Amino acid sequence: MIFGLRPIEEAVKSGKTFDKLFVQKNLTGDLLKELVALLKANGVIFTKVPFEKLNRLTRKNHQGVVGFISPIEFANLDNIVDRCFATGRNPLVLVLDRITDVRNFGAMVRTAECAGADALVVPAHGAAQISSDAMKTSAGALNHLPICRAYNLPQTLQNLQLMGVQLVACTEKTNELIYHTDLTPPTAIIMGSEEDGISKEIMQLADQRAKIPLAGRVESLNVATSAGIILYEAVRQRLVT
Repeated sequence: MIFGLRPIEEAVKSGKTFDKLFVQKNLTGDLLKELVALLKANGVIFTKVPFEKLNRLTRKNHQGVVGFISPIEFANLDNIVDRCFATGRNPLVLVLDRITDVRNFGAMVRTAECAGADALVVPAHGAAQISSDAMKTSAGALNHLPICRAYNLPQTLQNLQLMGVQLVACTEKTNELIYHTDLTPPTAIIMGSEEDGISKEIMQLADQRAKIPLAGRVESLNVATSAGIILYEAVRQRLVT
């Protein structure tokens, strides 16, 4: 975590990648205007938040800006998919829609890397922070699995469709089981948030919906567990074809 107008400015100029960057709402001043202009010129995404949120992050003199430097460099999803096709492989991508729990995020990164997924996609806003805790939970998999940041997740998913990648939404709102869903073509598996699942807008884009059968009394699985089950169903299908 870094804070203060000048430290953030120097981080941007040195090419650092921000995981999260917060700017205080309704803050004025020439230095802030210069910083905001620099952020926009460099394509750095930031979120305007109340003063109280910044104080919860640090009690030191943050001057209205607090940022978190990402421990990873984000990858380009189009390049990854193109490379898969160029080498004769059907890409397998895991897409996380508003997963906010760091432990779930880290666990899914670890499982996706072990399953041989080609990339993991996260939205720029409303996602778990890629922090040292996430790195630890992923058992270092964040160093090996390409992570792609989507500034507009619906548009990113539509681009995948145009590239020939099917979108499979893992949801209980269907009668189709994952075992009856063909996961051997180029596939992006979409997992929804811990609280309300896949958003309506994303669900409408899905080419297929698939669910994991539940035989017990508990109504749902942990999202990280669900991701592991469907990822390895894709692995199983691809091994036998």
